[in-house]
Amino acid sequence: MDTEITTQARAGLRIGDTLPDFEARSTIGPVKLSAFRGRWLILFSHPADFTPVCTTEFVELSSQADEFERRDCALMALSVDSLFSHFAWLRLIRDRFGIEVRFPIVEDPTLVIGRAFGMVAPQDNDSAAVRTTFFVDPTGVIRAMTCYPASVGRSIPEMLRMLDALMAIDESGGLAPANWQVGAPLLRAPTNDLDEVYGASEETGWFLRDMPGGRKQ
Repeated sequence: MDTEITTQARAGLRIGDTLPDFEARSTIGPVKLSAFRGRWLILFSHPADFTPVCTTEFVELSSQADEFERRDCALMALSVDSLFSHFAWLRLIRDRFGIEVRFPIVEDPTLVIGRAFGMVAPQDNDSAAVRTTFFVDPTGVIRAMTCYPASVGRSIPEMLRMLDALMAIDESGGLAPANWQVGAPLLRAPTNDLDEVYGASEETGWFLRDMPGGRKQ
C-alpha cells in the first residue's frame, strides 16, 4: 500500500488538535487529507468489510449522502481491509441494497493511519475494537469525536445533528443545549460580570439563558 503520513501524528488525538495529513489509496483513487480543507469532513473508521453492523452503517450513510453534501461536508471511511476487499464489499452492497457508496474508503492494512490517529491502540493487530469518528472543520481542526464499540452501529441522525450544532455555534457564538435541533434556540455563554450575576432576575439567569434563533436548515 502506498500510504504516506506527511505530518507528525500521535496517538490520542483530542478535540482541538489539527488532524495530521496523510496520503493513501482509496476506492475513488489516491486521496490526500489536506485536499479536503475548506469544507467539513467526517473521517470514520470501521472494523472490517463484510461485517453486519458496518454494512448497515454504509447503507444508511450512503442513503443520507445528500444530507451531508448539502451541509458541504465530505465523508471518508478508513479500515484495515485492502482496496480490492473494499471494491468487492461495495459491489455486494450495491447488488443487495441498490445503494452505491461513492465516498472514499481508505485502505489501511498495516494500521499505520489508525495507530497514528489513535483509532486503534499501538499494540492492536486489527481495527475490530472500536468505531471512531472525527468531525473536522474546514481548517482541519478536530471539533468533535465519538467512539462506538464494534457491536453497536453509529446513529446517522446524531452525526447530522452534531454537524448542525457545530456549524450553528460557529455562526452564532452560542452553545448547543441537550437534544438541540436545527431552528431551536441556542444558549448564551455565561456572563463574566459580577454585577450581571447579582442583577439577574432569576437564579439561573446569568448562566442559563437562551440565544434567540438557530441555524436554519
